[in-house]
Amino acid sequence: MKHADNGQTAAGWKPNPASPLPLYRQIELHIRDKIMAGEWTAGYRLPAQRAMAEAMGVNRSTLITALDNLAAAGMIEGRHGGGTYVCGAGWHAIAHEAAAFPNWNEAVEEGSHYPNLPEVQHINEAEFQPGIIRLGTGELAPELMPHDAFQAILRSLPERSRTLNYMEPQGSMELRTAISAHLQAHGVQASPASILIVSGSIQALHLISVGLLPRGSAVMLERPSYLYSIHAFQSAGLKLNGIAMDGEGPLLPALAEAARRGGVGKSNISLLYTIPSFHNPTGALMSEERRQELLAAAHASGIAILEDAAYADLWLEAPPPPSLKARDRDGRVLYMGTLSKAVSPGLRLGWLVGPEQVIRRLADIKMQTDYGTSSLAQEAAALWFAEGHHEQHLERLRPELRRRRDYMLELLERHFRGLAEWNRPAGGFYVWLRFTAGQPSIRKLFHACLEQGVLIHPGYLYDRLDAEHLRLSYAYASPEEMERGLRILAQTAKRMLD
Repeated sequence: MKHADNGQTAAGWKPNPASPLPLYRQIELHIRDKIMAGEWTAGYRLPAQRAMAEAMGVNRSTLITALDNLAAAGMIEGRHGGGTYVCGAGWHAIAHEAAAFPNWNEAVEEGSHYPNLPEVQHINEAEFQPGIIRLGTGELAPELMPHDAFQAILRSLPERSRTLNYMEPQGSMELRTAISAHLQAHGVQASPASILIVSGSIQALHLISVGLLPRGSAVMLERPSYLYSIHAFQSAGLKLNGIAMDGEGPLLPALAEAARRGGVGKSNISLLYTIPSFHNPTGALMSEERRQELLAAAHASGIAILEDAAYADLWLEAPPPPSLKARDRDGRVLYMGTLSKAVSPGLRLGWLVGPEQVIRRLADIKMQTDYGTSSLAQEAAALWFAEGHHEQHLERLRPELRRRRDYMLELLERHFRGLAEWNRPAGGFYVWLRFTAGQPSIRKLFHACLEQGVLIHPGYLYDRLDAEHLRLSYAYASPEEMERGLRILAQTAKRMLD
């Protein structure tokens, strides 16, 4: 398994121009310190010279002088095929005599959890660069989050908080009771005993992958899908079977074929992961008819369903049809909800609904993993629901998201007419854009835009074979950033096509 180089330098470190020590010498000593402290071990690949020079704010020639001195001292070396690496025997023998060292490079290559795709790593790093325009980020802009309400809740916690200890395996009873009432208002019958509090949806996916599905089991999912951009299931030895979809959801004939390939009806459970309401990345809304047909097909074939409702509250014109879980009468549907999209990703709080024996099993695994989600976050979330903040926040949020969506659609019409086509989402965060006037290399477009300070999400993150699409988000970038970023994106795509 090949782990991509993360390309990170020491976070935020730069040489000091006011120091009497030359810049190249400061860099040399800094890298030497990282090697001698064991942060960069033998075999570690240094970041690319251009990236290091830009991060440190120096000319490339200054950096090369420092690297040449380190190479002469036997601490780093260039290798055939490119790249600069920390030497093994050379500096170990000089600095540490004949000690034996763990092979961390081999260890990180052999770990069982898959690494992120290189572009996902680039995105995760670039999102925190000053001045970057984030056109694909799947979270609310800071100004859209309910800061005042949460500050009031947090101020009240010292007086109302009952515990700083661990909570019971399934999570705070107060919070589960509040979520039960919230779900009931949306047609989902779920007692507190059938709810598990998790540290976000990704933890729920991980728990399901290791707690319910034997290695080799099939997980079916829409194609494209958010699930392709993370490796919770693949790292657990599960197979992903993509199902073609249209604007209303997964195509049922393709689902039936995938179920046959996955061996439904045998000892292994076959699970369908789906986002019916405002799909990530396409923004699609599964129709009422398709939801009914999907449940009927699952009932007939024995398929279990994992419904991700992360965006269900974020409708812009009208509420979506009732969830699959609201129609579930035989415990077939596991249901994930979260506060990360509608409220704040920093809370790291979500919930999973399912049959009680499933919830108890996953709660036991969660206790072995992290001994429970933050008790403070759970108490704050319980007040968030119980005091009515959630609906009040959504009533303020939806008009703002609608304005941002409409402005993005206006900008797309202005800059991309004749170049691409796109959907008009009825909720969620995402516009799914497809180039039609020729096909620029999406991979090259991603890097070309990033060099200009614009961060986009290529379609191949959500479908490995996709060479046509981009996922755009109107939830994070300000209107001014949106206008500048989309103009740069269109100009760059046109240059590549020309």
